[in-house]
Amino acid sequence: MLIPFVIFAQSLAAAPAPSSANVYVGRQSQLAVRMTRVEAEVQIDGSLAEPVWQRAALLTGFSQFSPQDGVPAADSTQVLVWYSPTAIYFGIRAFEAHGAPTATLADRDKIASDDNVQILLDTFDDGRQALVFGVNPLGIQTDGMLVESNQLRTASFTSQVQSRDQADLSQDYVFQSKGRVTEYGYEVEIRIPFKSLKYQSQAVQSWRLNVVRQVQHSKFEDTWTPARRGALSFLAQSGRLDGLTELRRGVVLDVNPELTQRVSQQHSTPTDLGSRWITQRNDPEPGGNVRWGISNNLTLNGTVNPDFSQVESDAGQVTFDPRSAISFPEKRPFFLDGMEGFATPSNLVYTRSIQQPVFATKLTGKVGGTTIAVLSAADDRVYSRGYLPGLGGRGQMPLFNIARMQRDIGGSSRIGVTYTDKFDEGYNSHLLDVDGRLLWSKVYSVVFQGAMSRTTVDDSTATAPLWTASVNRNGKKFGFRYAVSGMDPDFTPNAGFISRPGVAHTSMDHRLSWFGAPEAFLQSFTFNPFYDNTWKYDYLLTHRDAIEKKLHFNTQFQLRGGWSGGASVLLETFGYDPDIYQGVYVQRSATDIVPFTGTPRLPNRDWVVSLNTPQWPFFSANALYLWGQDENFDEWASSDIVYMQLGALIRPTEKLRINPTHVLQSYDRQSSNDLVRVERITRVRTEYQVSRPVFVRVVGEYRTSNRLSLIDESRTFLPLVFCPSGPPQCTPLGARRANQFRFEWLFSYQPNPGTVFFAGYGTTSTPDALNLSQLRDYDYRRNAAYFVKLSYLFRM
Repeated sequence: MLIPFVIFAQSLAAAPAPSSANVYVGRQSQLAVRMTRVEAEVQIDGSLAEPVWQRAALLTGFSQFSPQDGVPAADSTQVLVWYSPTAIYFGIRAFEAHGAPTATLADRDKIASDDNVQILLDTFDDGRQALVFGVNPLGIQTDGMLVESNQLRTASFTSQVQSRDQADLSQDYVFQSKGRVTEYGYEVEIRIPFKSLKYQSQAVQSWRLNVVRQVQHSKFEDTWTPARRGALSFLAQSGRLDGLTELRRGVVLDVNPELTQRVSQQHSTPTDLGSRWITQRNDPEPGGNVRWGISNNLTLNGTVNPDFSQVESDAGQVTFDPRSAISFPEKRPFFLDGMEGFATPSNLVYTRSIQQPVFATKLTGKVGGTTIAVLSAADDRVYSRGYLPGLGGRGQMPLFNIARMQRDIGGSSRIGVTYTDKFDEGYNSHLLDVDGRLLWSKVYSVVFQGAMSRTTVDDSTATAPLWTASVNRNGKKFGFRYAVSGMDPDFTPNAGFISRPGVAHTSMDHRLSWFGAPEAFLQSFTFNPFYDNTWKYDYLLTHRDAIEKKLHFNTQFQLRGGWSGGASVLLETFGYDPDIYQGVYVQRSATDIVPFTGTPRLPNRDWVVSLNTPQWPFFSANALYLWGQDENFDEWASSDIVYMQLGALIRPTEKLRINPTHVLQSYDRQSSNDLVRVERITRVRTEYQVSRPVFVRVVGEYRTSNRLSLIDESRTFLPLVFCPSGPPQCTPLGARRANQFRFEWLFSYQPNPGTVFFAGYGTTSTPDALNLSQLRDYDYRRNAAYFVKLSYLFRM
């Protein structure tokens, strides 16, 4: 046990520490750091040996935050901080007595499985949002924005309890970092230029700061401030950097020209000459983005003909409920910068609804206590209602306008107003929203929202409301959330995303948590009973019965050594919804065809178990398995269901990462045990990091979907047919089989955000089941595309 202490002492002797007057011990509540301004610049090389580091403030005395708060951190951490006129510097010494830290030469934002340290900077000193700059032991970066929701953080049957809100890592900032593994752990040097930050306009500034360390061998999360889990706001428990003066941001003007070349191929209809390919070579597409820092706290962005292609397609998903649409995260750089200003409850701003803008502009920032975000965009005319390809592509460009303002109230509360509109040929839609979050007593909050849309399509106009409200308590051992929401079927989120319109919900969500001693085998255990009722919106207003009733009993646990998992029991009933079976009939005979009416209500009873392994240096895995009795929407009948998710991360070397995943969903008829429907998605993502800015990625995804001919399983067992205009013009709902293989590769050179070279290829094939040899056969390929993208960031 003396070896770690000797190493610790040797490291301190090799690098002189600041004087005791400049040491701030978090566990002793020494959280107001008087900043040291030094007229100097240092080379970012991962070494803290330069003399200037002796003048830095030293942050130490970390506490454990997760799974148990209020105890000293098991692993010692030191953070040095000082600033020059143009940047703020952080030096990290992370001591690790349990062996070498987990560190890989990962791609940007892919260090969650490594040991890492995250710096949370709240430059507006409002306790509501913070910039996040993270590094692993080699200095590989992750960054983004943490915007607190102030909602109860509970378990569910598909996810773990979150001890705090997590950062959105979509945004990328320009900063420098380098690290190295040492005998005592690791050491990282970081420089964050003021050009990459927005901050207040005062002559003397105070910023909030916290430092989070994630230790992979134990799955512990440590913080510099002695933060408590039993609080709605994690950021409000931050320390402070006081006395920042004469910050020289200079002219902030980023010009980011880009050029993209695409070649696409589509499989044509077979002819007497055999199958053919149609190849389309697009002209090189120039575009670009401009970012201008109008002031310390306001930024104006513009883009013309940007390339919004994805360097990797969205991963395949399966759905439990066909009535619910699936959303995908935004990945396009123009929209991501300052996106936190557009965040609203109920996803009333979903920028992927702007599909391929020709030009767009955006203003974001914070003035005083008011956050401002304004966006206008003109989408490509091919997405217009009036687009006519046969007439030269005529049609107007759809126009979008989005504006949001939020005002800080008190210590952590806020109120916001959002306006969005969309104009198209024969179509215009306007939406106005008011929402807010009111916090009190550190653990209670009320969240509310009211919105109204007015939409005109040709000569028809509809006005419709949306409303939500919830009361939350987020204590350490006991929390609850009571919520109610409703959305009129005619409500139109013209620039937003609504997964399931026209419904109303009431829910009661409780959390009871127990925490073990620091050395106990069981570190934490959470019991989460959840009750939810869903009505069709009109049913709620007319006092009719809920169409869905759910009672879930969820449990989650974390064990010493990094193991975690959970178990759940799901009790549900689903009511028949005739709207999703319009045009479906039961065929009694060739001439006797009657409407399908379905069983009034289906009972469900499901069991769920999940397990996550520790994050070992070379391997980790996770698994979720659900089985029981669940609704089969294809036949509106109770079926025996199996749903499984498997995933792993394999890292045989510091540079190679292999991430296989498998999803299975199947339904068996209870009357005959026939497998009526099954979907499988197997995806393998492999990355090789040639060097810090260069990597090669290969992705393969194989998806199968099989379904038997549909019958009226819950009543007559007769065939189902689809008659869109009523009998006798009907089509049998027969057996269906689909197999799809998606293959992609990408070469990426990205020395910093904005400067990139991408070369990629993707193709989709439809082979027969398990006949992978057909993947080489052009007759089974449906499309293919090649692309090259070049962009360069000019920072002035």
